[in-house]
Amino acid sequence: MQEPEEKKIALELLETEQAYVNRLHLLDQIFYTELMKEAKNGKTVPEEVVKMIFSNISSIYQFHAKFFLPELQKRMEDWSCNPRIGDVIQKLAPFLKMYSEYVKNFDKAVELITFWSEKSPPFQELIADIQKRKVCANLTLQHHMLEPVQRIPRYELLLKDYVRKLPPESPDRDDAEKALEMIFMVAKHSNAAIAEMERLQNLWAVYQRLGLEDDIVDPSNELIKEGPIQKISTRNNSTSEKYLFLFNNMLLYCVPKVIQVGAEFQVHLRINVDGMKVRELNDTQFPHTFLVSGKQRTLELQAR
Repeated sequence: MQEPEEKKIALELLETEQAYVNRLHLLDQIFYTELMKEAKNGKTVPEEVVKMIFSNISSIYQFHAKFFLPELQKRMEDWSCNPRIGDVIQKLAPFLKMYSEYVKNFDKAVELITFWSEKSPPFQELIADIQKRKVCANLTLQHHMLEPVQRIPRYELLLKDYVRKLPPESPDRDDAEKALEMIFMVAKHSNAAIAEMERLQNLWAVYQRLGLEDDIVDPSNELIKEGPIQKISTRNNSTSEKYLFLFNNMLLYCVPKVIQVGAEFQVHLRINVDGMKVRELNDTQFPHTFLVSGKQRTLELQAR
C-alpha cells in the first residue's frame, strides 16, 4: 500500500522537528550554557552580552523539546487510528508568538558576536572550539542561529502542502485549515514586530539629529518625509537653506547647524498639521514655490 500524501508530509514535519530540536539543543544547552559559564567566571565577555546574543532561545528550546515534538510524535504513532495533526498545531501555535522577540533581536545578536569576537580573543576561541565539534557539522554559530528565524516560514510551507494534499472528506480538514491560518498570523506577527522595531529605530535616529527635544520625542510619531528646502525672503528677494521634517502631526522647520556637535539641526518652528494649508504659487522669479500656512505662522518656501 502506498502511503497517503498527507501522511508523508506529516512525517516530514515530524522529522524536521526532530532535527530542529537538536539544533535548538546545540544553541541553548551547548553554545549558550558554555559561553555563559565562561562569562560568569569573568574570562570572556559580560554575562549581559551572552544573554543579549541568545535572547529567549531557552524558552523556544523548552517549548519544542517538551511540548511540540512529543505531541507530534504521539500523533504519528497513532496515525492509523487517528490521522490528524491540525488540532495539535492549533493548540500550540499561539506559543510560536515568542519567536517575535528572537527574530527582532537576530541582527543585533550577529553584530554582538562580531564585535566581541574582535574585542575578546577568549570569547572567539571558545566559539571556534565549539564549532569544531562534530555536533556543529562544520557550520558557524551564526548559521545555527538563523534556524529559528527560518522555522515558522517552514511550518507554513509544510502545512500549506499538507492542506493541499488532504482528501476533501478528511476528518483533519477543518482543523488543519484553522492551524494554517494561525501559523500565517504568527508569521505576520513576527514580520510586524520587525517592521515596528525598524520604524522606532529610524524615528530615534531622526530625534538624535534634532537634538532630542523633549516635546518632540514621542514613539507614536510617524516620519512621512524630510529634505532640504529654500526659504524665500521677500524683503531682500533672496533665499536661504533650511530643512523640513514632516510628521503625521507636525511640520518641523529647521536650520542646519554649522558646527555639528550632537544635533545636526536646530528646530526653528513647529507648525501643527491640524489646520495647516499648503498652496502652490506661480512666481516667475522663484519657480517651484509654495506657501505653508498654519496656526503658528506662514512660510514661503522653494523646492529644488
